[in-house]
Amino acid sequence: MEKSSASPNDSFTSAMTLTEEGLTNVPKRYILPASLRPDGTLSNTCLPIVDLSFLRHPLHRPRIIEKVHLACKELGFFQVVNHGIPLSVMKDALEAATEFFDLPNEKKMHFLSSNVHDPVRYNTSLNDIKDKVSFWRDFLKHYANPISNWIDLWPSNPTGYKEKMGNYTMAVQQLQEELMGVIFESLGLNPSYLHEDIAEGSQVMAVNCYPACPEPDLTLGLPPHTDYALLSIILQNHQGLQIMDHDGKWHSVPVIEGALIVQLGDHMEVLSNGRYKGVLHRATVNSEEKRLSIASLLSLALGKKVRPAPALVDEQHILSYKEGGFSDFLDFISGEDIVEAKYIDKLKINP
Repeated sequence: MEKSSASPNDSFTSAMTLTEEGLTNVPKRYILPASLRPDGTLSNTCLPIVDLSFLRHPLHRPRIIEKVHLACKELGFFQVVNHGIPLSVMKDALEAATEFFDLPNEKKMHFLSSNVHDPVRYNTSLNDIKDKVSFWRDFLKHYANPISNWIDLWPSNPTGYKEKMGNYTMAVQQLQEELMGVIFESLGLNPSYLHEDIAEGSQVMAVNCYPACPEPDLTLGLPPHTDYALLSIILQNHQGLQIMDHDGKWHSVPVIEGALIVQLGDHMEVLSNGRYKGVLHRATVNSEEKRLSIASLLSLALGKKVRPAPALVDEQHILSYKEGGFSDFLDFISGEDIVEAKYIDKLKINP
């Protein structure tokens, strides 16, 4: 099924199109206020890497759980290695993404949509119709869990897209379920807490393309934001993702072959009653090469709500968040500019 729910939009111009036109300056609508532009100031601190193979060793597991706890508490971020997803599956997914964004415009426009509720949609920036400032990104988003419900809606062109992206999608869903158990254990919860809800939860694949940009110091691929999800796992082919620590310093996330990036989102902040926070991050662009990233965002099913775990609410940690769900987030971004408004603030009892 390849049908757009967007009305025809003759003004639509993708970031890929602008790059292919050979511009030497970015159009005015992409130029950010000075306060939002990347200034090149980055922290040199090493970011945490967790070797998941040690979870299988009873003597090492407590140390890994503690390492995850510290990473979640201090950054809301870590990278994982030896996670069980073959490198070939990861490379095939990136190849499928490359082939999709390299399609002629008319092929991609079948999926053009500005309706955030559509289960499959292609667009540029954040929401090209309402963005006050545009961002140097094209994207394809599609629902993925259970994959049998959604894969028929995914692109059939390029011909290998469904198979390659589907294999990665299923593998990363399994990894996310395992990591949720690890993170729950690091919070002092039973590792099987919400297991069925998570296995049956929502999974959104956000496939992002950040083309080479003639003036990367003036714009961003994505503005600083937190993900709505419980957990996001990100695969990237080139450096460009940056995260902010609790001291307000930006860190560039290195590309480690075979590694995957794990980020906590707003729903994890709610579930942990503020013990863990969603990580603020942004996507930078460069003038040399196209960057791709594939983010798998996990939360509960569309109609279900995430609420603070009862075991994490007590006299020392009073109830600090209202319940919220994936559907609420979609409603939020339908009416708000995420550059100016934060979804997590809507969930705090006392913002």
